[in-house]
Amino acid sequence: MAERNGSSIVVISRGPIFCLFTMTSVLFVLSWFFVLRSTGRPHFIDQSLLPNSNIFSTGDSSSEKQRQNVEPSIGNRAILVDNEEAEALQETETPQAKDDLKCDSNDKVVLQVFMYDLDPEFHFGLLDWKPEGGSVWPDVRNKIPSYPGGLNLQHSIEYWLTLDLLASELPNAPNAHTAIRVHNSSEADIIFVPFFSSLSYNRYSRIKPHERKSKNKNKNRLLQEKLVRHLTAQKEWKRSGGQDHLVIAHHPNSMLDARMKLWPVTFILSDFGRYPPKIANVEKDVIAPYKHVIKTYVNDSSDFDSRPTLLYFQGAIYRKDGGFVRQELFYLLKDEKDVHFAFGSVQKDGIRKATQGMHSSKFCLNIAGDTPSSNRLFDAIASHCVPVIISDDIELPYEDVLDYSQFCIFVRTRDALKKKYLINLIRGIGRDEWTQMWNKLKEVENLYEFQYPSKEGDAVQMIWQAVARKVPAIRMKLHKSRRFTRTLPRNVRELISIPAPGNFW
Repeated sequence: MAERNGSSIVVISRGPIFCLFTMTSVLFVLSWFFVLRSTGRPHFIDQSLLPNSNIFSTGDSSSEKQRQNVEPSIGNRAILVDNEEAEALQETETPQAKDDLKCDSNDKVVLQVFMYDLDPEFHFGLLDWKPEGGSVWPDVRNKIPSYPGGLNLQHSIEYWLTLDLLASELPNAPNAHTAIRVHNSSEADIIFVPFFSSLSYNRYSRIKPHERKSKNKNKNRLLQEKLVRHLTAQKEWKRSGGQDHLVIAHHPNSMLDARMKLWPVTFILSDFGRYPPKIANVEKDVIAPYKHVIKTYVNDSSDFDSRPTLLYFQGAIYRKDGGFVRQELFYLLKDEKDVHFAFGSVQKDGIRKATQGMHSSKFCLNIAGDTPSSNRLFDAIASHCVPVIISDDIELPYEDVLDYSQFCIFVRTRDALKKKYLINLIRGIGRDEWTQMWNKLKEVENLYEFQYPSKEGDAVQMIWQAVARKVPAIRMKLHKSRRFTRTLPRNVRELISIPAPGNFW
């Protein structure tokens, strides 16, 4: 009886304790709910857009409008910024930065770019343009300086990106804007260096037919040395060690003298064939397409049966380094019927003949040469000739968002060199499969078109978007590098050197 009473007492005493615990838990949850609510609602940014450092530093009405216009979706990245932080950003924003944001109402702008006002000798001066009225830039509302034709055009990336930034400042700017120019470097996502490095190489370093060696070779080297001295003296470089700078070196031989000194920057390149991996790599840098020299196949009504040539290649056959495969494939394929494999160049009407050949071929070979990439891939895309890529170390533009296997055939070098392997593979691709890839080529061809003014979804906008996707990683590494700098005296902080190549990335 005593045991039963004792048990009852225990049961009775547990009831009030359980009620007290429940009420305490409810109050605790409610208190956190009100605390979180008081900090303001979170802002959601679509993952396909780069969160701009100034997106919350506009006025209240514009910020609210931005928040309402951007809808969250599954997998999107959420950026949480409370009202106090937004107000702090507003207070530190300069009038110029506010004007830059108010002038552009395009929701697709995801990248704010600060561009150095370099002397024209680094950019349009290389096109024999002369500055007028004290400005270092041409008035792009009128006639723009023309770029040299022929093979020079394939590495003209810096020209198109610079024009696009200048156009973003026009009163009636084109609607297609992934990037806009800002004049306050502290508000920029990336610092752009407008050096036409490929043009400098082509103009000053390449040997002309009647010369044994280039008379102007030193000019290219001196320009690079002058650029390095100028950049490293700027406050923007000192602030980041160059880690938030963007440099274009699309020609494989451009920036040969400066690249080792400018290694922390983000490079825009054609491939990594002539770069040590600690200087340039796919995690840090951006691969951009060549500008094709073959004419685009407009109103292409061809089909599988109306393209008589099965496999097409025309170009330099005997190459050094990784290009040995061209020579081997020539011997394997030269006697195959409906295969065109011949030497060719841009000389003596070469471009017109190559245009005709690619437009009348089902498949076009893209084989590694002196470097892993070549303009031939982008000529094939413009011709709607399904590319057959034989280059083990090739890196492709926009491959983080574009599946090349839908419109390209990839073959390992070791397999391609097996007797009959390549030709049997290509002959095994039937009409339906080829037609699917042909249709896909027509869908993606605009992604490789360079033009001024730029248009939505063209090569200029795609390159800017690829740069934008690098910015979060750049920003995170910069933030990490600054963790302990406040504990050091100011004079020591200013003397801290950037890490050695390979240690930062």
